[in-house]
Amino acid sequence: MLSVLRNRTYRRLFTAQAVALVGTGLATVALSLLAYDIAGNDASAVLGTALAIKMTAYVAIAPFVGAVADRIPRRTLMATADLLRAAVAAALPFVTEVWEVYLLIFLLQAASATFTPVFQATVPEVLPAERDYTRALSMSRLAYDLESLFSPALAAALLTLVSYDWLFAGTTAGFAASAALVLATVLPRPVPVERTAGACAKAAFGVRLFRATPRLRALLALDLAVAAAGAIVFVDTVVLVRDHFGRPAGAVSLALGAYGAGSLVTALLLPRLLRRVPDRALMLPAAFALPVVLAAVAVLTSTSPGTWSWTAVLLLWASIGAACSAVLTPGGRVIRRSTADADLPAAFAAQFSLSHSCWLLTYPLAGWLAAGAGLAVTALTLGAVSLTAAAAAAALWPARDPSRLEHVHPDLPPDHPHLAGARPAAGGWRHGHHYVIDRYHHQWPSSGLTAVSRGR
Repeated sequence: MLSVLRNRTYRRLFTAQAVALVGTGLATVALSLLAYDIAGNDASAVLGTALAIKMTAYVAIAPFVGAVADRIPRRTLMATADLLRAAVAAALPFVTEVWEVYLLIFLLQAASATFTPVFQATVPEVLPAERDYTRALSMSRLAYDLESLFSPALAAALLTLVSYDWLFAGTTAGFAASAALVLATVLPRPVPVERTAGACAKAAFGVRLFRATPRLRALLALDLAVAAAGAIVFVDTVVLVRDHFGRPAGAVSLALGAYGAGSLVTALLLPRLLRRVPDRALMLPAAFALPVVLAAVAVLTSTSPGTWSWTAVLLLWASIGAACSAVLTPGGRVIRRSTADADLPAAFAAQFSLSHSCWLLTYPLAGWLAAGAGLAVTALTLGAVSLTAAAAAAALWPARDPSRLEHVHPDLPPDHPHLAGARPAAGGWRHGHHYVIDRYHHQWPSSGLTAVSRGR
């Protein structure tokens, strides 16, 4: 897996991602403690709302970033986003009101909604070989997992020396270092794109791509299953640790670190596993494991706290991390398989936006339910959401899902270049190839093997 780091361009991009993630991890711990200081027992509601605002920024901004990503140098976009994130992180220690938290979170995540889709679309161009790209996806997941493990541990160590306000300084430094690395990297020229549509139309195309491709619709359902389980970790951990178990601030870092440890172990195993197991066969069982774990969380939070139950919480958080990693890591492979190279920025931007719309639902649900009905009811409700989403994904993603599909073009002229080698058929011209939704293929082939097209 580490062999992809021999590529100098990818190595710098990966390092930029890693240092930014460490800063983000420190901010996650600090923000939880800041919310607890401001709101006390209502911290879960404040965090749920703040994270819902974060998701609103992602959902609203990411599609348009993908639409204009080929018009603005990618280094400029990513570095500018990093510098904006650094400035916002530097301001967070000075807030005293809840509304100030909400405003700064929106600005911070608007910048992240710019950086992440552009980064995701750049990696397959830097590493075009399928095997290298798979390794890069695992490396990216590994970076998230190491952050989930390392950042809470670092935060716990720092909290023994300084107040949590100083954790935001680490966040600022991480984003600034990421910007410097991006600016020092020479990126490949993006695939030339014929600009026949405006930014709004291109943003809409990314969403249409997901709507029209069965495996991408399933991927969105899987994102909802992950969001339901992840929300209880990121929103309710601070209340679970501080109120239910009565443990100190450092224990928040320990619980989040357990989640990261489970995700990390899974990410290390996935490259070898994905060479033997299809994406669908791995992702669906992992998604169905999530509601089982959440049911166990509901039982655990209904009982009196003790040493054994604290250990059980750490194990359950690690299990959620492992299952989420098994669902999320292959997602980039599914998108790449379903998208033309020129449409990768729009596809990743749409996935970024649509997947975070799932978190937009589950974050406030986890926060407001925990504040009003308790952690057990919250875990049961999110478990029901996760189970429904996993079942929907299984129904939407065909068990037999080949890349090459036979289909008929009813309205392309016979001399069109796309029809080279095609055979006459009832209603048009028939051929087969790796099938994706693009300007020649506007819907998925039905049982009648017909693809709607438009001549150009």
